[in-house]
Amino acid sequence: MSEEPEQIVWAGKFITAKVRGKWEYVARSRGIRAAVILAIDEEDHVLLVEQYRVPLGKACLELPAGLVGDDDSLPGEDAAAAANRELIEETGYSASRMEVLGEFFSSPGMVSESFTMLRAHGLEQVGPGGGTDGEDITVHRVPLAELPAFIESARKRGLGIDVRLLMLLGPGILGGR
Repeated sequence: MSEEPEQIVWAGKFITAKVRGKWEYVARSRGIRAAVILAIDEEDHVLLVEQYRVPLGKACLELPAGLVGDDDSLPGEDAAAAANRELIEETGYSASRMEVLGEFFSSPGMVSESFTMLRAHGLEQVGPGGGTDGEDITVHRVPLAELPAFIESARKRGLGIDVRLLMLLGPGILGGR
């Protein structure tokens, strides 16, 4: 365990680059964290989003997600409220209930950011989705049984695949032991 003091090397509006001993890593500024939504409807279709990601230089297939507390007009916003707001913005679906599945870390060797994983229940389409201005999000409603082929097709089209989609592929991967 490193007892070295943390040093801020650079700070922007949304991210901060830090050093502690030999470790260099990135943190979200202002303590902002993320909410990631697992949305599977009553007909066993999962909602996925496709959007261009500047760090990758290409579009990425992902679970719907967004930041908690990034909007100064929503002080004290909790993960469930942020998740439902983001689900509506990105996919056009609203959830009657959000179940918190826990806090997770995506890449703990490089990024200190955590995200809260939530399961959306009682989905109802209330709008078109597509994100807010400039996000240009494509919504995919995919049958769970067809998900492996859908992801492989997206990969062949050159899309990045978010690591969180592995949890949906897990039973197929583990079943092949």
